This record gives sequence, C-alpha cells and structure tokens, in this order.
Amino acid sequence: MFWIIILGIATGMRTMTPLAVLCWFMALALLPVDNWTFWAAKIVSVIIFTLCALSEYYIDTLPQTSSRTRILGVSARLIAAALAGAMVAASFQEPLAGGILFCCIGALIGTYGGYHLRMYLARRVGRDLPVALAESALALIFAVVAAHRIHLDIKEAAAAARTFF
Repeated sequence: MFWIIILGIATGMRTMTPLAVLCWFMALALLPVDNWTFWAAKIVSVIIFTLCALSEYYIDTLPQTSSRTRILGVSARLIAAALAGAMVAASFQEPLAGGILFCCIGALIGTYGGYHLRMYLARRVGRDLPVALAESALALIFAVVAAHRIHLDIKEAAAAARTFF
C-alpha cells in the first residue's frame, strides 16, 4: 500500500500524471488489466491522459492558475486519486476500497504538502517557474517509480502463488 500512497502524492501534485502513467503501464502490459480497467490499456486512453498531463504541466506554470487547495482543485485530485487507487487495487485483484482510500490519503498529502512546499521554495528561489517545473518532474518521477514498484509487487505475488501451488 506504500506505493499506492506515493501514487496518491503524485496525484496531489499533478492530477493527471499518475493516470497517464497507469495507462502507459497497462498499455505496455506492465500492469494487469481487470474487467473494468480495459479502457486504460487502449492507445486512445494513453494519448488522452498523456495530453491532459502535458497540458496540466503547462497550465500550472501560468500565474493566473487557481490554487490547487481550492475546493475544485482538491475535488479533482481526490476523484483522480480514487480512480488511480481503484485501478491499482483491481490490478492486485484486491478490494477497490483499500486502493481508493490509500491513494486519496496520498492525494491530500500531495495537495497540501506540495502546495506549502512549493510556496516556501518559490519564496526562497524568488521565482515560481523553476519550482513549478521541478514539482512537475517530481510528480512524474513519483508516479513512474510507484507504478514500477507496483508492477514488481504484482510479479512477485504471482511468482509466490505459482510456487505455493
């Protein structure tokens, strides 16, 4: 569940990044696709979520972008985290509620912790743009590492099940 929380933190930092990464991992068959997550492995989903993530990187650098801590920003992050958590739980063939809960907790940490850290660093640096770009890169790194570790955990669980039976 640790990696689901990290995925949630990435969602709190950049809403669409973890969903795009999960779509890529499912399309590349690095994460198993459950009955209802079949759409995530489609190239159309990969393209749409990747474009959404890239757009978010750009929009986040604009000065007129509203704060992620406003109700709309928090709500979007929680919805995206719930979807990401459910997708990962389905890949593990575990109850969706656990994945949703842990990913949403991570999203709240990423939303508020990321916001306060970014404001602090922007004051220290004197400009927001380099900090915004670094935050986008960190969100992508968190999402890719978490998805990769989840992939390894699923492979390990499958190998253990084969050994057991």
